[in-house]
Amino acid sequence: MAYVEAEFFGGMGMQTAQVWASGESVFGPVHMADGDSTPVSPISLALRWLGVSCGEGDYDEFDAVGLGGWGS
Repeated sequence: MAYVEAEFFGGMGMQTAQVWASGESVFGPVHMADGDSTPVSPISLALRWLGVSCGEGDYDEFDAVGLGGWGS
């Protein structure tokens, strides 16, 4: 199970993610806010824990599962 949160307005925002397996936390919580520099976002890392991988043409795991289209 994963908890993911993203909040953006006007291009600025934050992401938080955590993953549990068998009742135990296996990833996170990880938080990224404006100004933080990470090669992979917390949500994409959480999705990797759940087995999501990027397909051809997908920018990252976030887009691979269709989350990039929400809120636009």
